[in-house]
Amino acid sequence: MNKILILTASIGSGHIKAAEAVETELRRLLPDAEITTVDFMARRISRIHCFMKDFYLMMLAFVPNLYDVFYKISGGSSGGTLVQNAFAWVMMPVMKKLVRRYEPDLVLCTHPFPEGAASLLRRRHEEHYRLATVMTDYSLHQIWLYPAVDRYYMATEEMRMGMIGHGFAVSTLRVSGIPVAGTLKEMTDKAAVRHAMAIPEGQPAVLLMGGGLGLGGIESNLRDLEKIEKRLTILVVAGRNQRLMERVQDMAYASHHQVLVWGYTDQVHFLMRAADLLITKPGALTMSEAFVLGLPMLLHDPIPGPETENAIYATQHGAAVWLHPREDLAQSVETLLCGDALSEMSRAARGCARPDAAAAIAEDLKTLLSRRS
Repeated sequence: MNKILILTASIGSGHIKAAEAVETELRRLLPDAEITTVDFMARRISRIHCFMKDFYLMMLAFVPNLYDVFYKISGGSSGGTLVQNAFAWVMMPVMKKLVRRYEPDLVLCTHPFPEGAASLLRRRHEEHYRLATVMTDYSLHQIWLYPAVDRYYMATEEMRMGMIGHGFAVSTLRVSGIPVAGTLKEMTDKAAVRHAMAIPEGQPAVLLMGGGLGLGGIESNLRDLEKIEKRLTILVVAGRNQRLMERVQDMAYASHHQVLVWGYTDQVHFLMRAADLLITKPGALTMSEAFVLGLPMLLHDPIPGPETENAIYATQHGAAVWLHPREDLAQSVETLLCGDALSEMSRAARGCARPDAAAAIAEDLKTLLSRRS
């Protein structure tokens, strides 16, 4: 019986969603396998890891430019190695405990922190598990790159070519796309979803999201959308941000739009299917889901570093418009709602979609397991 340990990180929701998508396909392909998914940054796993996560989130909330500096430093070949090794050494003891507990044949990581610790442990202690990584970005970055990884799954051919340039073996690289839930490609009946949500026929629906943490200036976006005279349905996902959810509910009462509010919810795919336009930060998983659904995006406030690269990718492919600071949100939305802009962006989004990424990754992992020594 194969034993598979999937390691993710509760830093936002994207890494967890990627892990869940692949786990679902692995359970379908390998029904007898023992599969365990662990949040590597959870307090019950390590208080140190949890502190590091909290510090990371504080950086995003108060000093995003500091993260930009860190991202640039860790992107250089020498600086990147120094930063990577520091994180890997700190986290390796916890990784060792997890490996001793679960005795995996395969370790699959959807975040670079557990990947680094698993790579270091494998090199230092001659562990025999297979190691695979799902990269949840649309650009290549040093922080994902470690030796002793048997498989890398990535979003684009450009990333693969970049890794070849870094000296990685071609046999370890797979352009799979970023894994999303397999149910997304089955959600075809937009009219039925809108009817179930009581969205009036012909009324544009705009979805506001800021990831699982409720980031991204949702309140200010709502205020800006009040400038639009045409009545909209505005769907708001506040995530785990309870204070934001309460404030948005108060704003909904005074709005001339139809404003519907959710906290952290498993109904996001239905909300995305109902929407005509998604206003969000450019998280890679959110973008990947929007691609599959053909949902045009208005992107704003990227976290400096990886999300900036994600925004560049989506806009260059015609699937999104990037709203830069001091640009008028309301005017941009009104422009997009007129004419054929949204239909053209929808076609472009579907052109970027990789709905079968999770299934392709699971198939390749099954092959990798069958070849283990």
